[in-house]
Amino acid sequence: MNLKQSSLNVKNVNTSGETILKMDIFSFIKENKLKIIVKVKSPKNEIIKWDDDNHGLRVAIKAEPEKGKANKEIIKFFSKLLKKDVSIISGLKSKEKVLLIG
Repeated sequence: MNLKQSSLNVKNVNTSGETILKMDIFSFIKENKLKIIVKVKSPKNEIIKWDDDNHGLRVAIKAEPEKGKANKEIIKFFSKLLKKDVSIISGLKSKEKVLLIG
């Protein structure tokens, strides 16, 4: 199944159940890859918005950026959200990352 053909309208993309954003997240996935820009040490895990300037999805993550904690939280968050395997293929030590969705 092509990821773009599937529809996932995200009304809430945080772990606490609050409605923040409505979007079709699969429209941002190109060739099974998704660029994200991460803000760490946030109050909750959530997708903030699409960043037109950086061509990536702005994401807030609760974890701190030490010993891979934030990266693990990103993988867990997107795996649960998309119900797909997710890995980071670029940007392990950067706030800009590329996720492989599979």
